[in-house]
Amino acid sequence: MLKWRPHSQKRDLLRGPLAVCEAARRAGVPAPVTELVEQVGHAVAMVQELLPGTAIERLDPGTLGPALRINEQLDGLLRDRPDIPAVELYLRDDGPGYCLHGPLRRFSPRAAALERRIRAVEENSEQRNDAVHLDFHPGNLLAADNEITGLVDWDGAGRGDRRLDLVTLRFGIHGTGTHDAATREALDAVLDRIPAADLKPLWAHMSLRMADWAIRHHPDHTVHHWLDLAEQRL
Repeated sequence: MLKWRPHSQKRDLLRGPLAVCEAARRAGVPAPVTELVEQVGHAVAMVQELLPGTAIERLDPGTLGPALRINEQLDGLLRDRPDIPAVELYLRDDGPGYCLHGPLRRFSPRAAALERRIRAVEENSEQRNDAVHLDFHPGNLLAADNEITGLVDWDGAGRGDRRLDLVTLRFGIHGTGTHDAATREALDAVLDRIPAADLKPLWAHMSLRMADWAIRHHPDHTVHHWLDLAEQRL
């Protein structure tokens, strides 16, 4: 499988996302082998193993369990890799092209109020050394015969709190019409067991990330879709 990352540097991918992906693969996570990485002008071209299965269209309780077990495998995986960059939450400052605060402040009083709550959230001072996929949604999970066969698209992966991936998954199944209430309730129960001080900054990050992107790229009703979910825990 050929991948193309514009405006990227080979050295950054090798010491960051690709290093995380390889560590996860060695730990038993069904992640692809990267067979070739080359700088081509401003972009990086990669050849990765094509894993079996197809993207999960409907996450149900049967596939949620294996997804949660994959997340558990990421726990403490990078404790010996302090060289791998930490994942940033951008709760007070803008991210690099995403997690922008200004669009929320300008969109509506409701969105502006959410942005103020996001900025007020205190990040956990304890740095975890888990592997974080950062885009852990059903479309990046491959399955065949009700078994998860792959976790792909590690392009944003880094070192941090693996539970951010669980929050990402919860946002990924919010109100799409293809994931049943039982799945959402089961995942909510998992999130409820995370201490509030740990969960809140992770939830704030995804709230900012999804609301900002929707404001800049999607119609207003999509923005309200994400505000509805964000306000459930902020």
